[in-house]
Amino acid sequence: MDIKPGSRWKSAVCDAQMVVVRPPRAAGVLQCGGSAVLELTDAAAPSGSIHPDHAGGVLIGKRYTDAESGIEVLGAKAGKGSLAFDGRPLQIKDAKPLPASD
Repeated sequence: MDIKPGSRWKSAVCDAQMVVVRPPRAAGVLQCGGSAVLELTDAAAPSGSIHPDHAGGVLIGKRYTDAESGIEVLGAKAGKGSLAFDGRPLQIKDAKPLPASD
C-alpha cells in the first residue's frame, strides 16, 4: 500500500472516503471498518460488513491521526466504519486553539 500525501482512499465496507494529509513513517495498512482501504479510483462498490470493534464512524472534515506511525488522514466523506492503521485505531486530532484577540 503506497500511502502518499494527497492520495485518496475509500472504505471497502462503507461509504467513507479519506485523503492522506501526512504519510506514515513506516509502511503499513490503512483500514476502515476493519478492512484495508481501496484507492478511490477502484470501481468496486462497498460490500461486506463492518467489524463491530471498528464501527465508530468517520466524520467529514475531521482529521484522524496515529501518534506511533505519524499518519494523518482527513475524512472526505462520512461513513460508518472507523479508521485504523495496522490495527491501531486512529484518534480525532484536536483543533489548535486560536490566539486571544485581546
